[in-house]
Amino acid sequence: MNQNTGKTVLILGANSDVAKQCMKQYMEKGFSVLAASRDTASLEKFVRDNQLDSLKVTILYFDAVDFGSHQKFYNELPSKPHIVVYAAGFLVDNEKALRDFKGTQQMIMVNYMGAVSILNIIATDESNKNLERIIGLSSLSGVRGRKSNFVYGSTKAAFTTYLVGLRQELVSRNIRVNALVIGYIRTKINEGLQLNESLIMEPDYVAKHIVNAGNSFTIVPNFKWKMIYIILKILPESLVAKLP
Repeated sequence: MNQNTGKTVLILGANSDVAKQCMKQYMEKGFSVLAASRDTASLEKFVRDNQLDSLKVTILYFDAVDFGSHQKFYNELPSKPHIVVYAAGFLVDNEKALRDFKGTQQMIMVNYMGAVSILNIIATDESNKNLERIIGLSSLSGVRGRKSNFVYGSTKAAFTTYLVGLRQELVSRNIRVNALVIGYIRTKINEGLQLNESLIMEPDYVAKHIVNAGNSFTIVPNFKWKMIYIILKILPESLVAKLP
């Protein structure tokens, strides 16, 4: 039976497949959800289709790359969050990113700049005594530079580095920071890509690791991906260069 925790989670980029599963799972744990996205109509449809308690969900408009709107967005939240999840993400093919800077720029702005902009605002609000945890969705692509995805990977590497420092900044206030270092997920962002089926995770599986995040800074869902993460960390550069 669900219990009302009296706590609120703010999900930024709530229209992603993983974020939507987070909404459901946080609500099952008794949280109220502030679901923020540019596509509010899709979120409203998701709430209706899944018969979620509309009294426990507030849908908000949030544009990760409209940096000038972030302070106003935060100031006008109906309640200050206990948990914040940054799930906004953007991906274009590496070859396209190399030849068209617009795609690269969008990845930088969504995956890194937008995150830093809004999370700086949230993290420096010392009047919010509710804040307990900030969770950022990063990627295995950011662990080591590889020729197949280094443009996207560099944005995730930057985000992870930011989260490391944010964790150090907030530890004195007893606020935890987690980085979800994620591999392939069966989501719309990966549609059309040639991926190893045995390594693909389902959105609800990844969401479970987010909602149940513990004390470890780095969380890598799935044993296979944990092994890949460890190998990538220790592999000599000469061998990394031979990877696709």
